[in-house]
Amino acid sequence: MHTLFELEQDKEAKLESAKIEDGFYNIIGGQRFSAARKLSVINPATGKELATVPDVDAASLDDAVDAARKAFPAWRALPLARRKEFLNEALIEIDRYAEELSVLLTAEQGRPLFQARWEIDLLTKRFGPAFMQMDIPEIEQDVADIGHVFKRYTPIGVVGAITPWNLPVLISFIKALPALLAGNTVVLKPSPFTPLTVLRISDYIRDLLPSGVLNTVTGGDELGPWMTSHPGIDHISFTGSTATGKRVLESASATLKHVALELGGNDPGIILADVDPHAIAQDLFNSMFLLSGQGCICLKRLYIHEDIYPALTNALVAVARSAKVGDGLHPETVLGPVQNRLQYQRLQSVWEEIRKSGATILFRGEVPTNEKGFFFPVTLLDNPPEDASYVAQEVFGPIRSVFKYKTVDEAIRRANNTSYGLGASVWGKNPDELQRVARQLEAGTVWINQHLVRNPFVPASAYKNSGIGVELGQEGVLEFCHIQVIGSHKW
Repeated sequence: MHTLFELEQDKEAKLESAKIEDGFYNIIGGQRFSAARKLSVINPATGKELATVPDVDAASLDDAVDAARKAFPAWRALPLARRKEFLNEALIEIDRYAEELSVLLTAEQGRPLFQARWEIDLLTKRFGPAFMQMDIPEIEQDVADIGHVFKRYTPIGVVGAITPWNLPVLISFIKALPALLAGNTVVLKPSPFTPLTVLRISDYIRDLLPSGVLNTVTGGDELGPWMTSHPGIDHISFTGSTATGKRVLESASATLKHVALELGGNDPGIILADVDPHAIAQDLFNSMFLLSGQGCICLKRLYIHEDIYPALTNALVAVARSAKVGDGLHPETVLGPVQNRLQYQRLQSVWEEIRKSGATILFRGEVPTNEKGFFFPVTLLDNPPEDASYVAQEVFGPIRSVFKYKTVDEAIRRANNTSYGLGASVWGKNPDELQRVARQLEAGTVWINQHLVRNPFVPASAYKNSGIGVELGQEGVLEFCHIQVIGSHKW
């Protein structure tokens, strides 16, 4: 155990390594750009200002879009192999600064340092290299009445990427990299709550990419709508809440943009009667509370067969009790704070509703009492009403509901009774039964004996109100392309 003084000394040394005092800039046309107006970025573990970033106006967004449009013809004309060379060099450069970037990411986002390094490594060592292995196919075939047909995938143009605060680095670049790979240019807007690491990365790689190919801008609530309605942006790729996604779609429709939306989730998990409760408790807890429960594909509604309900809930409570909530820069921390004040206030309102409803609390953990950050306790609800708003709607934070069921068909029906359809999972030992259940769950991704797992080679899609389009896999790259057909007939 470390003393509080030792922890604070270690924390200050780590923060110094993140070079926050160097400042943060937007990147427009390959150049650093600042602005008269600034946005304050808050450290969620302290509630204090960490840094400021530019708050761009509409004219500066126009400059970023113009830079992207000017860069598009030359970037599109490059052979795919040459574009890959540029992007590989960028990934290598990002990896050089992995330690510094991990500290910066923890400071602005809140999660433990090991999870911040995990996110940087996912980009540079797994997802990025995987994208570099993907190709843009051109298919030839002879078709009756048309002749020899070429099916080509061509870049759309300027992509506007709008990304959230929970996985700011990975989500920003699993949009930007495939878009760039396909020959598009990009205007990237990270969340104003967590822009620092994305801005620092964009600064580090700006000299490695042709001017205007990747532009990164920051701003307040007006910037997103400016992008989604901008006539110079051809495609919007957005990750965020379902409510905001609907506004994005409406705004983009005026200029008939291509739109891809990865939205909210209320993922169910069904636990069959043949599982070993103690063997899966840690994996279930991680699936529910990764990033302090601030994940669209976190497991949020857990359906447990009545025969194992007491044993599994006891095992979950034991894991929850051992998970320390605290500052992400402290080595003992397992779960960090809620990322921002607004989300913390929403969770406090949810808790007040739960408290007033009289719902049974299976477990409610502890949070630091000597900190002023946005710490919220791990909370497990025991069979709450499934029509309550805190069950039916996505809760983006460390509040989760567990339910008892009698029959598997009942569990499937209850799991599917939602307006969301992002992910789902089923856990058990019988392969045939697992497949039977999985094929009846209404979600874009259904996991068996796991949850939350994304692979860059496997497409991610959604049902219902959880999104439109595809990310990841070959399908995700082609999401950033037009399909062009050339039919050649011999006279």
